[in-house]
Amino acid sequence: MKAFEDVLSDLSARVAELSAQLGARVDVAAMGVTDRQGHLQLDPPGHVSCNRACRLVRAADGWIAVNLARPEDRELVPAWLHGDLGEEPWSQIERLAPARARAQLVADAAMLGLPAGAVGEMVRRAPDANLRLHGPARDRTGAPRVVDLSAMWAGPMCGAILAAAGCDVTKVESVRRPDAIRDATPEFYRRLNGAKRELAVDLADPGGRAALREAVLAADLVITGARPRAFPSLGFDPEEIVAGGAVWVSVTGYGWTHGQRVAFGDDAAAAGGLVEWAQAGEPRFLGDALADPVTGLAAAIGAFEALYSGGAMFVDAGLAPCAAGAAAQMGLVA
Repeated sequence: MKAFEDVLSDLSARVAELSAQLGARVDVAAMGVTDRQGHLQLDPPGHVSCNRACRLVRAADGWIAVNLARPEDRELVPAWLHGDLGEEPWSQIERLAPARARAQLVADAAMLGLPAGAVGEMVRRAPDANLRLHGPARDRTGAPRVVDLSAMWAGPMCGAILAAAGCDVTKVESVRRPDAIRDATPEFYRRLNGAKRELAVDLADPGGRAALREAVLAADLVITGARPRAFPSLGFDPEEIVAGGAVWVSVTGYGWTHGQRVAFGDDAAAAGGLVEWAQAGEPRFLGDALADPVTGLAAAIGAFEALYSGGAMFVDAGLAPCAAGAAAQMGLVA
């Protein structure tokens, strides 16, 4: 039976092997991007996540993980549970969720955009990304040009690994909604993004959207963390970009085909079964947002493999599926 650190070590070894073929061997451990210890005030894992935003909650027929990471998540709780306005969100969840089936709780949360997953709902044999070929290979010269549109942890981690391997990576941020970890954990942000160029755009302005489109169309590889519905309003279609020879790396909660579902690292880890079970039959978190580092590594491996094939590939890296693959390798699920 493997420990989670062993799973990360195996994935990191694959990153080292593939990056060496590109030009520069990447030592993931030396980058310090696989955990947030020392960058964030973290509690020991239990039924509450280390960052205190996510909880494991009993439903009528099992367990779910609910993440109230954003102010809007807390505001959605009364609509989700048909509860009372003004009641403290966690008190309302603990009071009402046990009377409802977990499948309905998860479906209603997904419809509202609330991060929630049924514990162990995802099944996967290995923590890897899905690759799909969409067009002819593209001839390239020089370092691959990468545009990183992602934020937080898993997507930027993929971009950081590509930058360490010698890719020319540009991090694009909205001036109205910059990456939340820039100020929250500045040193961790630097580790994830310090080797990238920066491009700030105003997506509410036609000129900003044009600058984004220009950067994306010129890229050999694009990393995103947005749901599929976000892209039409930005003026480009991921499928068409891939068909033109680029690599599209999508980091979402449950994978591109379930892209309407929102997830963060802790609730996605639980949905993948990446939990331990107490003697009383209750699940407990194993660590801090474990779906993020395993997905960041899986996305980077998929990106390398797609680049070596010549591009025109869609790399689909889901937090919950990658967590499920890690859980399977650790013997946590059958």
